[in-house]
Amino acid sequence: MPQIAELVLLPHERDNDAVQLQKAARQTGLRPDQISHIEILKSSLDARSRQAVYRVRVEVYGQSEIFTPEAAILDGFKPVSGHQKVIIVGAGPAGYFAALELIEKGIQPIVLDRGKDAQARRRDLRAIQQFGTVNPHSNYCFGEGGAGTYSDGKLYTRSVKRGNVYKSLKLLVEHGSKSDILTEAHPHIGSNKLPGVVQNMRATIEKYGGAVHFNHFVTDLVLKNGRLIGVVTEDPEKENSTREWLADAVILATGHSARDIYRLLHKHDIRIEAKPFALGVRVEHPQEIIDGIQYKQNQRDEHLPAASYSLVCQVGGRGVFSFCMCPGGLIVPAATAPGEIVVNGMSMSRRDSPYANSGVVTSIEPEDLGPWNHHGVFAAMEFQSEVERRLFQAGDGSQKGPALRLPDFISGKLSAALPGTSYIPGFYPAPLYELLPEFIYKRLRDGLSQFGKQMRGYYSQEATVVATESRTSAPVRIPRDPLTLMHPETERLFPCGEGAGYAGGIISAAMDGQNVARAVAAVLQG
Repeated sequence: MPQIAELVLLPHERDNDAVQLQKAARQTGLRPDQISHIEILKSSLDARSRQAVYRVRVEVYGQSEIFTPEAAILDGFKPVSGHQKVIIVGAGPAGYFAALELIEKGIQPIVLDRGKDAQARRRDLRAIQQFGTVNPHSNYCFGEGGAGTYSDGKLYTRSVKRGNVYKSLKLLVEHGSKSDILTEAHPHIGSNKLPGVVQNMRATIEKYGGAVHFNHFVTDLVLKNGRLIGVVTEDPEKENSTREWLADAVILATGHSARDIYRLLHKHDIRIEAKPFALGVRVEHPQEIIDGIQYKQNQRDEHLPAASYSLVCQVGGRGVFSFCMCPGGLIVPAATAPGEIVVNGMSMSRRDSPYANSGVVTSIEPEDLGPWNHHGVFAAMEFQSEVERRLFQAGDGSQKGPALRLPDFISGKLSAALPGTSYIPGFYPAPLYELLPEFIYKRLRDGLSQFGKQMRGYYSQEATVVATESRTSAPVRIPRDPLTLMHPETERLFPCGEGAGYAGGIISAAMDGQNVARAVAAVLQG
């Protein structure tokens, strides 16, 4: 039996096989020449002390022990016939992982997405960055791979209750991700790498008999005797024409920003519910400030990654917390319709931008939304939309970000000038203390003040606060039975992923897609 060893490696030793061999030998009592293989199981960075170290758990194989690599999941895939079909609305992680799981179960997936493929999508991202032009079907939220494709590609999740995270990560590796995501405590692919991975996933879906159709915006549902039997989409090949798609079940994996889908469900009297969500701002620092705080060094060791942080506190009975922290990252415009200011963060695989950014948001409960409650189930969604529009109207009609220096945001005064930024459209000084709803501003102000005490150096004149960080999660939930994962009142409708209120990131969405696909198979195959 191989032995387990816990290695402590200095940053420059992490990728040194000879050092790892020596340390593994000392821990196991074997000579280096008696070790046939070292398999990394888990790796994490520990920066709590002045000297940051990597803690690496490994499996050490002796001479007589043979390491056998695990078989690829894709090796077990077989073509599907189309005898049973399932429509998947949305080509994000929930949709694509659901499609792969259906193929494993012998069911044909038909994926329909309102946006464009990952390559074609780039042109629309360039348009919003450079010209402020927002395509409501192709942007940082909509299109192949969903919101995660071009907004960082972090894979960390606490959603172990959903099942085994390993399968989702392994499928990503089999489609082109680096294998270290299987062992890193906080795995990350990067917005420059993830588009290629999702394109490879599409190729697998199509190779085994599934289908993926882009530019197919769902405009209606096909219902029969309380059962969802299909959807209607705009036909991209015929102007002012639609196309009907019928199947044995429909998985709705539309993401957290598909407001039109919520309205469509409501129109058909399919029950949806308002749900808590979070809203706030994005805070950007020079990366060297965060590095200095976290690593306790004047200059980051070249073998250490850009430092990150995670902060949380309570203000007035509500949480204020950092969200989607992007070390060495960029701020991007994430509006999904003209007339909105929405920001998000991303980083490339190398995380080598000179800036660090993170969402800082406060949780919002239904009781916080008194003036909007006349909107019923859409109270949170309308509140979210109103804040985004208000921030847009304060500007010049472009995607320039309304911003303040962090100390000015806290003290409630307009900044005379703003630091540099990674945000390509640029920032302009704006009175966020007046533009944000009062209760939101006060919570963020007090929360950021506490963060400045928790992280010495965080409170900095070089830090910038920009609005609006508003797409943290869906403001609406589509209910489903906890056992069948089907809508409790609409047969064969399977809500899925972030847009349905059951996930909060790439991996949790992927796992939910897998779980829903298995639930669909259980219904269709008995």
